[in-house]
Amino acid sequence: MTIKRWVRPAAVVLAVALIAAACGDDEAATTTAPEATTTEAPTTTEAATTTEAVTTTEAPMTLELTVGYVLPQTGALAPIFDALTKPLEMAVAEIDAVGDTHVTLIPGDSGTDPQVATVTVDQMLNDEVDAIIGPAATGVSLSVIDRITQSETPMCSPSNTGAIFTTYDDGGYYFRTAPPDNLQGQVHADLIVENGATNVAIAYRADEYGRGLAEAIRDALGASGVNVAEFIEYDKDATSFDAEAAQIAAAGVDAISIITFQEGAAFVQALIEAGAGPADVNLYVADGFKDTVTAVDIDPNNPAALEGVKGTYPSLAPPSGEATFPDRFEAFAPGTPTIFSSHSYDCFMATVLAAETAGTNDSVAIGAAFNDVTRGGEKCSSYATCHALIMAGTDIDYDGASGPLDFVDAGEPGAGTYDKFEYDAEGTAVTFETVDIP
Repeated sequence: MTIKRWVRPAAVVLAVALIAAACGDDEAATTTAPEATTTEAPTTTEAATTTEAVTTTEAPMTLELTVGYVLPQTGALAPIFDALTKPLEMAVAEIDAVGDTHVTLIPGDSGTDPQVATVTVDQMLNDEVDAIIGPAATGVSLSVIDRITQSETPMCSPSNTGAIFTTYDDGGYYFRTAPPDNLQGQVHADLIVENGATNVAIAYRADEYGRGLAEAIRDALGASGVNVAEFIEYDKDATSFDAEAAQIAAAGVDAISIITFQEGAAFVQALIEAGAGPADVNLYVADGFKDTVTAVDIDPNNPAALEGVKGTYPSLAPPSGEATFPDRFEAFAPGTPTIFSSHSYDCFMATVLAAETAGTNDSVAIGAAFNDVTRGGEKCSSYATCHALIMAGTDIDYDGASGPLDFVDAGEPGAGTYDKFEYDAEGTAVTFETVDIP
């Protein structure tokens, strides 16, 4: 991969013989035109001061970065594509406004599908991007993580919540701004317990996201003394869930938790047909459902089809997050959903700030600096402020739009903020409580 370090533009006036005497690196020694004006100044201040014949005019440092994203333009998570990509575009505009760093953003589709994502990732790596944002889905990330991290390219997912990544051997190149599902599992179980449930059914899609979150919920419910009567894994590509719905209905449970993507609409329809729908049994959902399913998907003629359904979700606008982000994002992309938008913005900003801290677009150096820009230094929450601190040689602690990141060594937040929500008669998910969990 081509390495571009910070370059300080300078007007250099010198004679041919003095250039050769003054410069200790090969690049500078090859500059032979006596009248040349160049932005390729000596790469160290020592070389620039070796002879009095070299005069320089100081200017701001510049850094060139190429960042690719592998996000779901198509597939099951396509409804959140704009929510994930518009924050990246906004971040690029904010960085350009400061002017010292230039980022080229390379788009790519994950397809919410391992095969599509693999093709996109291979192209990104062939193009020698400096870092990758995404993929969005835990299962898709698992299909490409080895390709990316073994190439020593840092990747940051804004929405991977699978607990598996906490201990995954990624060589120090995998990061995420969404907190892991073992934290959401506790919040989700607490919500069910708070509503008085004693006998629960859990159904989940057969992938790492579904399985990991379902297991976390099951374990937390068990620790609270709640019986899990049915624990059902289903084919995520199925078109009918009648069998699963019938099994749940026969169990006589007083609460149902389903961990789905957009197939959740068909699952709820099957529950309704089996007499175990939201009007019959307390139903709980999580982020994968909320991201992709609306009441109209359940019943086009009934916006109240999800009324009373409750769930949990990584907070859209946590109180601990950078306060101006929601308004700035609305101004930049009016009407765009904010599903994992703050997390996507933070993935990108942490990537850029890590590169600036390292002083290079070298992928290895970016990965090495990534965790540290989120912890232990002087706190900052806007790009302009963080950038100025880095330029002054100050270690930073970036507190982002999604909250204080404070990455642990595994490259993820050590705590999470979650919204508890409930669908109203208009089919809108209304947050009624926000909780922090370590």
